[in-house]
Amino acid sequence: MNFLFRRIFLLLICLSYGFGLMAQNQNGDEWNIVSNSYSNYTGISVANGRIGLLPSEEAGKTKAIILNHVFDKESKYGVSKVLLGINFANLEIVIAGDTLKNSNCFNWEQKLDLKTAAFTSTCRFKDYADFSFTTYALRGMPYAGMIDVSLTVLKKDVSIQVGGQIICPAEYRNVESDYRVMRDLDARMPILQTTAYSPFGKHQFATTASFIFEDETPELRHQIKDSLHHELIFTKDLKKAETYQFAWAGAVCTSQDFSDPKSESERMVIFQLLGNKQAVIDRHKELWEKLWQGDIIIEGDLESQQDVRLALYHLYSFARDDSNLSIAPMGLSAQGYNGHIFWDTELWMFPPLLVFNQDIAKSLLNYRFDRLDAAKRKAQNYGFKGAMFPWESDETGEEATPTWALTGTFEHHITADVGIAFWNYFRLTSDKQWLLTIGYPMLKEVANFWVSRSTQNLDGTYSINNVVGPNEFYHHANDNAFTNASAKTALLYANKAAITLGKKLNADWLKVAEFLQFHYFPNGVLKENKEYNGEIIKQADVNLLAYPLDVVSKPEDIKRDLDYYEEKMGADGPAMSHSILSVLYARLGETDKAYELFKRAYMPNKRVPFGALSESAFSNNPYFATGAGGMLQAVIFGFGGLYFTDSGIEQKNPCLPKQWKKLTIKGIGIEKKTFEIE
Repeated sequence: MNFLFRRIFLLLICLSYGFGLMAQNQNGDEWNIVSNSYSNYTGISVANGRIGLLPSEEAGKTKAIILNHVFDKESKYGVSKVLLGINFANLEIVIAGDTLKNSNCFNWEQKLDLKTAAFTSTCRFKDYADFSFTTYALRGMPYAGMIDVSLTVLKKDVSIQVGGQIICPAEYRNVESDYRVMRDLDARMPILQTTAYSPFGKHQFATTASFIFEDETPELRHQIKDSLHHELIFTKDLKKAETYQFAWAGAVCTSQDFSDPKSESERMVIFQLLGNKQAVIDRHKELWEKLWQGDIIIEGDLESQQDVRLALYHLYSFARDDSNLSIAPMGLSAQGYNGHIFWDTELWMFPPLLVFNQDIAKSLLNYRFDRLDAAKRKAQNYGFKGAMFPWESDETGEEATPTWALTGTFEHHITADVGIAFWNYFRLTSDKQWLLTIGYPMLKEVANFWVSRSTQNLDGTYSINNVVGPNEFYHHANDNAFTNASAKTALLYANKAAITLGKKLNADWLKVAEFLQFHYFPNGVLKENKEYNGEIIKQADVNLLAYPLDVVSKPEDIKRDLDYYEEKMGADGPAMSHSILSVLYARLGETDKAYELFKRAYMPNKRVPFGALSESAFSNNPYFATGAGGMLQAVIFGFGGLYFTDSGIEQKNPCLPKQWKKLTIKGIGIEKKTFEIE
C-alpha cells in the first residue's frame, strides 16, 4: 500500500470513527463521556490499580473482572497469563415475570464520570420503573467494588425481584459455591461466596458479595443456577412513584496477595455492609480528586478534551502508589498480551505519570527494582554481566514471552528503557537518598550489561549485534538505531549518577557510549539498522532518537529522519508511533503538522461508544494504555513544550493548535506547577 493511499485510508477511518463518536457523545461534557447507543459496543473499564471491572452494555451487568499481576499458565505448554477474578458484579432484575435487559428497556444511557471514576447505566424498564446502576472499583479498597442502585417506580405498584450474582470463569477448578449468614451479637451478615482454584492450580480464589440496604433487610434466599453461577435473591413490594435504593458489594481476593483469601474477602464485604457504604464511596471520590490534581485542560475542543482526559483516567486507574506493580499494555481492561509488562510502561506510560504523580511513578519503578535479582540471573545465564530485563515480565521477573516469539530472546533494549526511566525519576525529584539506595544500583547493573553486550570492532567502535529493535518486522538486526541509542543514553545516565553520588567512575561506560556505531544513507538519513534498506517498519524507531532520547538534536537531522520514516510506518502499526512524530513536529514549530499527527495517532483506533483505544486502526483490543501514554506525551512534551532536564522539568517553545483556545497542564512535578499555553 503506497504512502498516499495509506494516508487517505487512515483519514477515512478517522472521519468514520470521529463522526460516529461525536454523534453518540453529544450529551457529554469535559468530565463525562455519555452514550445513548450500544451499537458496536466496546466497554470501558473502571479500575483501581488492583482490579478492573469491565461493564457490559446490559444495565447492571459486568463482563469480566481483570486482576493485576495474578498469573497462571495460559495452557499446558504455555507461558503465564493474567487471570480473571470470580465475577461478583452482576444483578438480575425481574418484575412481573419480565427480566430487565436492553431489549425491553427504553431511554438507555451509560455515562463514565472521569472525575469520580464512576460508571452509570440508566434505563426505563418497560412501564415499571426507572433504574440507575453506578459501578465503582473502589480506590480506597483495592480488592473491592460496588454497584449502587436506585430505582423509581412509575405508574403502578410493583413487586421487584433482585438477584445479586457471582459467576466463576468456566476454566477454574474445584469450584465451591456457598451462602451463609454470620452473626455477632445483633449484627447479621449474609454472605454469598465462591471459591475456586486457577486453571492449573497455582492460586486459590475467593469472591464474596452481599447486599447493602438503606433500611431493613428483606428476606434473602439462595439459588444455585449451575456449577459456576449462583445468586442471592430478595423481593420487595414498592408503591407507585416510590424510590428505592440498595447496593451490591463484593471483593475478590487470591493467594497471590493473601494467605487466606477466603476470610479476607469476607471481611472486606462485611466492612462495607455494616455502616460503611457511603464512607467507602466518599473515600473513593476523595482519592480520585487527589489524582486529578494532575490534569490537562483543553479549551475550545471538547472531543480532544474528552480523549485526553480518558487517556489520563486510564493511566491513573491502572496503577497505584502503594502496589509496587506495573501496567500491562491493556491495563486492567483485558487479558491482552497475557497481562505481561513490556517497554510500554517505561517508554510510553511512565513519562506522563512521572510528571503528574511521582508516587505512582515510584511504584512502577519499584516493580523493576524488586525484580533486579531475576534480571541479574538472566544476564548471567546468557553470558552477560549486570542485569538483563525480560522483554515480557510477569510476577517472577523472569522471561515470560512465548518461546516462539523472537522478541523474548532478542529484544534487549528493554534493559536500557528501564535505566532511562530510573534516571528521569531522579531528574524530576532530586532525591539523592533514593538515587543512592535504588536508582544507582539499578543504573550500575544496566550499564554493566551494555558494556558486556556490546562488541568492539577492529576500528575501535562498538556494535550491538543480533537484536530485535522496536521495528519488530526486522529480526537479527545489527546496530539497531534505537537499541544503540538507548544503550548509549543509559550508559551516560549511569555515569551521571555515579558523579552525583561521588562514586568511582567506570571508564568503560563512557568508552562504549562514545563509540557505539550508527549507520546512515548517503543522503544523511539515519538507518534503522546497519543492513536496513527502506523496508516498511512496524513502529517508530529512528525517530525515537530525537525524542525521547535527544541523541539526534539538530533540527535539520530531525526533519530529515521525519520526512523519510513517516511514510515507512506500517498502516497496521500500534497507536503511539505518530504521537512521537507529533512531539517532534511541535518542537520544530510546525504546529499544524503536529496536530494532524496527534489526531492520526489515535482517532482511527477509537471504538464506539466511549472512545476506547484499540492497539491499531485495524484491531479491536482496547483499552490500549500504551497508546494513551503516547497521546499524553504529544500534549505534554509536544504542544506543552515540557522537557526532562537535569534541572527538572523545563518548558521550551510550547505551541498551541489553532483548534484549541487554551492548553493548561497542571500539577507538574514535585512543586505542582501549572503551565498555560494560549
